[in-house]
Amino acid sequence: MYLKKVLYSQNQGQDSSIYPFNIPWLENFQSLDLPSNVTFFVGENGTGKSTLLEAIADKCEFNSAGGGRNSSFEVDQAESALGEYIRLSWSPKVSKGFFLRAETFYHYASYIDSLEEISSKKYAPYGGKSLHHQSHGESFLSLFKNSFGGRAIYLLDEPEAALSPVRQLSLMKIIKDLEHTAQFIIATHSPILLGYPNATIYNFDNNEIETIRYEDTIHYIMTKRFLQAPEIVLNELFKEDEEL
Repeated sequence: MYLKKVLYSQNQGQDSSIYPFNIPWLENFQSLDLPSNVTFFVGENGTGKSTLLEAIADKCEFNSAGGGRNSSFEVDQAESALGEYIRLSWSPKVSKGFFLRAETFYHYASYIDSLEEISSKKYAPYGGKSLHHQSHGESFLSLFKNSFGGRAIYLLDEPEAALSPVRQLSLMKIIKDLEHTAQFIIATHSPILLGYPNATIYNFDNNEIETIRYEDTIHYIMTKRFLQAPEIVLNELFKEDEEL
């Protein structure tokens, strides 16, 4: 592990009435330990898991729109308001890594195409061809397979967005192959990825960030329930619509 702890400093300049400073868990948040090489952030939309991951990326000096330290492109609303109040505790510190934002990956691919380097060189970390000339899922895996490696930290925001269940398993294998030299922090809704063995899972759904067992996550519970009895789940769901 390289990143050991994330620390938060409250400041009078923060407006607690606006996002992200109105997130419930942030009111009493002081620090978050990262005890394992693979850590997952889980929670419903709007609970702040991606916001914290983005703040960590900002303090790692990665492009908050996605990419590494040398990725110089911009998209709207990519600044990290929370990053200004976050500090990172390292042991030892690493500078290599990547921040994957699924929602802005298209812009990252366009940025790579715009570079003036010889094509074969600039596309080497992506399987030898433009990310735009690969499917969405293939481009993600090309990045993971060809760019990731060595002493580094990788921050992945909903990587499953472009990956089929089979490809999610491929990502798990990549993480396993790199686990002893790299660190991963992943915000996800995927019940498959969350099953990664011996990972730390932090739940953002309550008034404080808490560790949670894989089997206790709503992702596992709902998926298991649906697969065991889809007709019951659907009947309950559609019955609610009829009552409304």
